[in-house]
Amino acid sequence: MFHRTRDAIEAHLTIVFAALAVSQTVQNRTGLAVSNVIKQLRPLRSATMAINGTHQTLASDIAAEQQAILDAIRSPKLTH
Repeated sequence: MFHRTRDAIEAHLTIVFAALAVSQTVQNRTGLAVSNVIKQLRPLRSATMAINGTHQTLASDIAAEQQAILDAIRSPKLTH
């Protein structure tokens, strides 16, 4: 990135640190490398169609392994 102003540099650093925090949280909650999580979840897609004024959303079939990853990301592990 070729940022020249202080605001642009600070904004870029904020985004980089936020991405780092998110990726660390994903790794901690799933126990998997972020690249593995991305590889497994990338095929998931949904579509929304508009026909005659109504909208229909078609969701992907989610395999049990993918669902386990999504569940782990959604709910933090509780530590005592």
